[in-house]
Amino acid sequence: MRYVSTRGLAPKLGFDDVLLAGLATDGGLYVPAAWPTFGESEMAAMEGLDYSSVAARVMAPYVVGSVLEKDLSALAEEAYALFTHKAVAPLTPLAANHWLVELFHGPTLAFKDYALQAVGLMFDRVLHAKGHRITIVGATSGDTGSAAIEACKNKDAVDIFILHPAGRTSEVQRRQMTTVEAKNVHNIEVTGTFDDCQNLVKAMFADEGFRRQMNLSAVNSINWARIMAQVVYYFWAAVQVGAPYRQVAFSVPTGNFGNVFAGRVAAHMGLPVSQFIVGSNRNDVLTRYFETGAMTMEGVVPTLSPSMDIQISSNFERLLFGALGQDGDAVAHLLKQLQQNRTYTVPHAAHADILRYFTGHRLDDAGTARVIRDIYAETGYLIDPHTAVGVHAARASQIDSAIPLLTMATAHPAKFPDAVEMATGVRPAFPSSLKDLFSRTERFTTLDTDLDTIKAFVRENVRK
Repeated sequence: MRYVSTRGLAPKLGFDDVLLAGLATDGGLYVPAAWPTFGESEMAAMEGLDYSSVAARVMAPYVVGSVLEKDLSALAEEAYALFTHKAVAPLTPLAANHWLVELFHGPTLAFKDYALQAVGLMFDRVLHAKGHRITIVGATSGDTGSAAIEACKNKDAVDIFILHPAGRTSEVQRRQMTTVEAKNVHNIEVTGTFDDCQNLVKAMFADEGFRRQMNLSAVNSINWARIMAQVVYYFWAAVQVGAPYRQVAFSVPTGNFGNVFAGRVAAHMGLPVSQFIVGSNRNDVLTRYFETGAMTMEGVVPTLSPSMDIQISSNFERLLFGALGQDGDAVAHLLKQLQQNRTYTVPHAAHADILRYFTGHRLDDAGTARVIRDIYAETGYLIDPHTAVGVHAARASQIDSAIPLLTMATAHPAKFPDAVEMATGVRPAFPSSLKDLFSRTERFTTLDTDLDTIKAFVRENVRK
């Protein structure tokens, strides 16, 4: 399996090098040169398998030629062995033909665990096989940071630096990052927004000298391995409600577009998906795009669903690359327009191609609280604010009622206890693993939104 950059100028790489590189040298994101596909019988054979077995089958085509190829089944078993639900990603009925896919049974109670527990092991195995070490730098709007830290803590060949925006994550999200005791973990609180954090990370990768000196790698969804591991739960959930013999639809709350793009990859691989419904909060850059064909950045406002408080959806670049016929020059041209003018318009044919699969809906904070309250009143089930946005988008869609509808429940309600309690009067209980979270000592460094300052901190704290 070979991988190409969405901007067309970086060399083609195999999986191991893509994993370690994270971002392509031309600033683009790696995608497979061609999509592997499953036939109907291969997808049907996934029914009845446990989650780790499905994971090994789905990821196998992408690691051909990798040092992981022979070890993938054992790696998947190890990655998901400690998830707290036997099914790993159970389905909960919400209404007639509408299910929640519970993606919060990993160590940090968010969907990022489903990729990063596997990706952390991939890093470990590939680095030891090659005798290399790396410095991971990542930006988080809340959940990626804690999941990445949990996956990489105490790894001998990895130092990890996570940037989070000051005051723009929930307190639970922040403490899940900042209370981890490990010599290779460094938390940086940036006095800015998530987009500022993400831009700082991209700028570090763009500095070729710094990138080589630090052996930089990424765990954000800019890293293809993250997307690959998220594809698994789309197959897992779909076969439980009748795929491949019937179409399914997915509603996904998203900001950076990585989670829903993983679903699009599943469709490329043969999964019969009728529609992807994208849920946005007030920071509705994606919904505006689907309505207008223009990707336009506006100011970020804090919301009850902070993981989606984003105006630059990095993974949309991968979707754009496919819609533009894998024309890297065209992708680079549009993204340069975004950088210069804060907007670009997708050509009509490419926009029409995207709308064949995607639609978007938005929800403000008042609506988010209302959905949380309504679901609790109807079912006795507590959902977090991000999942509420996804449920609203699912309900607002015009999907044929005969098509199974799967909404991705992306975080445990206990990660956002204030918002849930405000809406329902019920404070969600912490799982036993987090009962002492607020008594643990926090460790983080507050830095300005300045590239040189951030780079100096990384240089000073990398283990030699």
